[in-house]
Amino acid sequence: MDDRTVTVRTNRLSRSDRTFLTINNAFWVVVLFAVLYPLYLIIIASLSDPSALYSGQVIFWPVNPSLVGYSAIFQYHALFVSYLNSIIYTVTGTAISVIVTLAGAYTLSRRSFPGKKILMMFFVFIMFFNGGLIPTFITLKNLGFYNTRAILILIGCVSVWNLMVARSFIETSIPHELYESAVIDGADHFTYFFRIVMPLSTTIIAVLVVYYGVGKWNDYFTGLVYISDSKLLPLQTTLRQILATIQSAVSSDFAGAIVAVTPNADAVKVANVGKYCMIVISTGPIILLYLFTQKYFLKGVMIGSLKG
Repeated sequence: MDDRTVTVRTNRLSRSDRTFLTINNAFWVVVLFAVLYPLYLIIIASLSDPSALYSGQVIFWPVNPSLVGYSAIFQYHALFVSYLNSIIYTVTGTAISVIVTLAGAYTLSRRSFPGKKILMMFFVFIMFFNGGLIPTFITLKNLGFYNTRAILILIGCVSVWNLMVARSFIETSIPHELYESAVIDGADHFTYFFRIVMPLSTTIIAVLVVYYGVGKWNDYFTGLVYISDSKLLPLQTTLRQILATIQSAVSSDFAGAIVAVTPNADAVKVANVGKYCMIVISTGPIILLYLFTQKYFLKGVMIGSLKG
């Protein structure tokens, strides 16, 4: 298609079409600004002077650029312990969740599996109804999971929604005839799953990694309820505890880190900058996860959304 064809087609747009396109583009520019500006504000706030930020001077660019917030965070040892904990919980929990979800999806996608409709109805039921927080807490505590790393890794191991998406992907993307050919060659279900299904499921694996990874990384409630040892807390729970006390009184450990960096500064003002620095640091791994899996993630969401 040459430039003349494009020009002719453009000139054929009616006035109402051009008006619609103009309004539509303006609308999405406003939406884009509304989405990106808060992210930009967090970054410039983390790089601004505490007094300028506290007085509301930071709007479009950093005011009196300073790294005092990051310096205070780097002095706070408990934050990095929880950061390492979250990495362990996220990587281990995501790997287990992906394997278990794919195994369950493969089983439910088999035509010869008896009772799969009843089992699927059971999964859908528990997706909407559960026993409640207190019975769940008592059960997990009696099983010995309270105040252990295992609870943060295994809780929420399988999402029913992710299970259904993975099942739809296997049913629609991997032909049943491939299984029949593998059986003729002497393969059993384990061989077929690990040597054929898994290598052909890279797109849905990327989707599951993002879904489970984001969920595990952002989970603060599990640590808040099931963990009493501060050394086992995930990052998000530690951040919540700090942010909840910034305006009224800074926690003693974090206040000590601030005083060590800026002895003469107002601890509350520095902590106010510190919360933006924490947001920047805590969102880094998730942004990297999206960047590395974006190509497979977009394709996997579209394929997995098809119904078999």
